[in-house]
Amino acid sequence: MAQPATEQPPADLQVPDNAIEVRGLTKVYGGRKARGSKPALDNVDLDVPQGALFALLGPNGAGKSTLINILAGLVVKTAGSARVWNIDIDADPRGARAAIGVVPQELNIDSYFTPREYMEMQAGLYGVPVRERRTMEILDMVGLTEKADSYGRTLSGGMRRRLLIAKAMVHDPPILVLDEPTAGVDIALREQLWENVRALNRRGVTILLTTHYLEEAEELCDRIAIINHGRVVACDSRDAMLHRLDSKTMDVTVSGAIGDIPDPLRRYKTDCPAPNRLRIHYQSGRTRAGEILDAIARSGLDIVDLRTEEADLAAIFRQLTRGDGGTARQPHEDEYR
Repeated sequence: MAQPATEQPPADLQVPDNAIEVRGLTKVYGGRKARGSKPALDNVDLDVPQGALFALLGPNGAGKSTLINILAGLVVKTAGSARVWNIDIDADPRGARAAIGVVPQELNIDSYFTPREYMEMQAGLYGVPVRERRTMEILDMVGLTEKADSYGRTLSGGMRRRLLIAKAMVHDPPILVLDEPTAGVDIALREQLWENVRALNRRGVTILLTTHYLEEAEELCDRIAIINHGRVVACDSRDAMLHRLDSKTMDVTVSGAIGDIPDPLRRYKTDCPAPNRLRIHYQSGRTRAGEILDAIARSGLDIVDLRTEEADLAAIFRQLTRGDGGTARQPHEDEYR
């Protein structure tokens, strides 16, 4: 996490259109002349609108953490520029760090501090005057009021995650970065964490999220960027991103065994996953569902059940990062135990 700044963003700082602006951002570990080195970030341009709930997705090693660490002041960029809340990270590194709170993936909570003590210490490091501290207000916001005076070692994993969010908010930053915040957290706690995040966003906090759980990025975020091999390969609103493939699937269950694909359905990409089931892939912009239903009727098939599915974020992610060794994953059932 970034070293705490000794000052807070000026109260009269004008609210920018973009909470984060990155232009030509490049990072080569070992320097530009390092033999065989590949850039962790390669000429990245990215805008995170003020007030957005923004997902930054990519396979392992794509450059997500490098980008976050540059914004947080932990990593020195090789080239390009970055502004955090309209503050240039080179011209005013303290001001830029004060405008952002980072919640790391690691549960780095001191076991011998209580949440109240932890928050007060962090507020002191950020130079927040005692009269302006909101320790109990923030702990209440993340559901830790009753644990305010319990030692860190007694907190569950979910409570520690919430405490990390609270810690990142002590200096009231307008931007909150969440790096894999729900990794390994059970379903109930994930939902609780996300309600906390939604509440912060409703209060006007800009949220930048990295996650491997694509379904939660699809559900929560209004804008999504996908990064691969250090380059941004897609950045758009969630709805526009989901319409990229214009791909739908119709699953049809019929009353009897099908055998060969009927002639009226051969013009579509059709397969038969079970003796009495058809799966038909089509583009909704070119083919209407009614046309397919007419073709099924002409085939003499009696429909028992029917459902359609649209392409989800996972399908778009796979398409844009195809051939990469890293993969986005869905939660494994063992993580919920």
